[in-house]
Amino acid sequence: QVQLMASGGGLVQAGGSLTLSCAASGSFFSVNAMGWYRQAPGKQRELVAVNDSGGRTNYADSVKGRFTISRDNAKNTLYLHMNSLKPEDTAAYYCTADVRQRGLATYWGQGTQVTVSS
Repeated sequence: QVQLMASGGGLVQAGGSLTLSCAASGSFFSVNAMGWYRQAPGKQRELVAVNDSGGRTNYADSVKGRFTISRDNAKNTLYLHMNSLKPEDTAAYYCTADVRQRGLATYWGQGTQVTVSS
């Protein structure tokens, strides 16, 4: 079994910053791509940022220049540094990881709430 534990969400004023963390634990050989998604009430889940095992990153246009995704491979931990937060960033943020066990499987974390007040 693999667990993804996300943390760091909270309430922040517009223009503020938050850093989310997601730690992968359990039985696996390696972690390939890791990423963050978010889902606001009444909206579909959307990709925020992704980081592959080689360090390449990709961002949604709406967060480029404000959010930075990074990872500590030794700790199997993913981060999302969020700056200049806007009310429209309010959502539940979910981390995901492609984990190599016998095959390759995708796991999801439990979500952490980010609320940005205007």
